[in-house]
Amino acid sequence: MTENKNPITLLDYFGQMRDSDLWFSFTRSPVIVASACVTLLYLIVTIFAPLIAPHDPFDLASIDLLDASLPPVWMDDGELRFILGTDDQGRDILSTIIYGSRISLFVGFASVIFSLILGVGLGLISGYVGGRLDAFIMRVADVQLSFPAILIALLVDGLARTLLPREHHDEVALYVLVFAIGISGWVQYARTVRGQTLVEKGKEYVQAARVIGIRKWTILLRHILPNVTGPVLVIATIHLAIAIITEATLSFLGVGVPPTTPSLGTLIRIGNDFLFSGEWWITIFPGIALVLLVLAVNLLGDWLRDALNPKLR
Repeated sequence: MTENKNPITLLDYFGQMRDSDLWFSFTRSPVIVASACVTLLYLIVTIFAPLIAPHDPFDLASIDLLDASLPPVWMDDGELRFILGTDDQGRDILSTIIYGSRISLFVGFASVIFSLILGVGLGLISGYVGGRLDAFIMRVADVQLSFPAILIALLVDGLARTLLPREHHDEVALYVLVFAIGISGWVQYARTVRGQTLVEKGKEYVQAARVIGIRKWTILLRHILPNVTGPVLVIATIHLAIAIITEATLSFLGVGVPPTTPSLGTLIRIGNDFLFSGEWWITIFPGIALVLLVLAVNLLGDWLRDALNPKLR
């Protein structure tokens, strides 16, 4: 009679994770722990923005133009209900930062997921099939790499605005922005996954799967894909910070989300018009929020890249 093995509980899983090299590398660096806490704080605040934000910047009934351009609470004429002051439309700066971070993170995550799916799919096909298809995909990637990502995003956004009716620009602006940023970032995923696929498809387990008649798509998805996710995860973490910066840049240039949508880039652009008139808080506080978010995500991406690199262990 065989003994029944105890199932692995959630506490056992966390215990194994606590004893891993990755957890040790994470906890021994106070900077990385602080970056993770800042990133987690941004995620919590943006997810529960309607509950945390003091005001709703999308509720036009609660916005009063008489409250426009109020300074922070610690300055003269500042009011306690607007801790960081208000913008030129009377919107609370703290609330717009919270909702703006929500939009920036949504665009960042959505564009990264789009780039990841497109790049990983093309990289798997290119590396496994090879031949002319591989050459075509890689030449397209080489051409795209010759242009900065911001220019490609501007081109895609401009084409979308030209092809779509003007009355629908504001409605689809967010989705066009996600597509523009996503299509400009798939190359890194495709080239990395292609290189890993070329290595994996020559190994014995892939050849054995071919011999027993497993279909190509099954081999790609069940056998090769799990072995190339490590580098992809690192690229996605770093790409998230780049996507957030790209969204802020496009919104600052006026081709991102509509001016009525308080993304961090839009807030910085609006505040820039009033910077030299003494209303510095309109652009400084959103700028600080953007810098903290991008810096925290970048530090996490750099740590993850080093922690998963076997040569540095």
